[in-house]
Amino acid sequence: MMATLTGAPPGTAPAQLQKAGPPRGPSRRAGGLGRIVGYLLLVVVALAVMIPFAWMISSSLKNNNQVFTVPIKWIPEELKLSNYTEIWSRIPLLTYLRNSAFLAVTITFLQVLTGSFAAYGFTKVRFPGRDALFLAYIATIAVPWQAYMIPQYIMMRKAGLTNTHLALILLQAFSAFGVFLMRQYYQSVPDEIVEAARIDGLSEWAIYRRIMLPLSVPAIASLSLLTFVNTWNDYMGPFIYLTDNKLWTVQLGLRSFVGQY
Repeated sequence: MMATLTGAPPGTAPAQLQKAGPPRGPSRRAGGLGRIVGYLLLVVVALAVMIPFAWMISSSLKNNNQVFTVPIKWIPEELKLSNYTEIWSRIPLLTYLRNSAFLAVTITFLQVLTGSFAAYGFTKVRFPGRDALFLAYIATIAVPWQAYMIPQYIMMRKAGLTNTHLALILLQAFSAFGVFLMRQYYQSVPDEIVEAARIDGLSEWAIYRRIMLPLSVPAIASLSLLTFVNTWNDYMGPFIYLTDNKLWTVQLGLRSFVGQY
């Protein structure tokens, strides 16, 4: 069987096959050339992805009338470093950064906590109607936010939570996508591990905290990264609920700065 797979003549001994070593000659050179072409393509794609970032850096060092000039001058004749100091004097940028960091960290922590705990229940705990309840919960992903944006705002206004960070935290503390992501990963953990822990007397909370969480670090890292980026870049949520300048996030602050100047 081995001789057939490697292309060696029938009757060739395994020791002779081991002495043959890796393929040499034209096939090896072709493999090396393909690898070099692959690396070159990756470098080209990486440079293309970095073009908007480079344009942003270049524009931040120009005067206003030089930003959209054609053809683009990537290195301006006069570097205007005062742009970086001027923005700190005109708007409370540190307050905006602190608000964005607070919301992003808090919401990320809550989404990971609630998402992973709910996913554990939907995956490792058996109860009547579990799968139907999970499908109904996941189906809410298909409902666009614009469909229930106004009812949510009315609820928060009646609760007296508008113009507070608590409104944004409560609305985004639970995520159907987070539950789905964590459940898909938990399904790869054998049920025998959980059953053995139950036989040893561990509670469901202890199984979740001492066994499932340590085993799901890659999924938690992915969910944390996605949630943090989405929360940091969120513009509509703070725009609807926050009216006090001291509560604004970076997105609102920069938008206001662009409108003024």
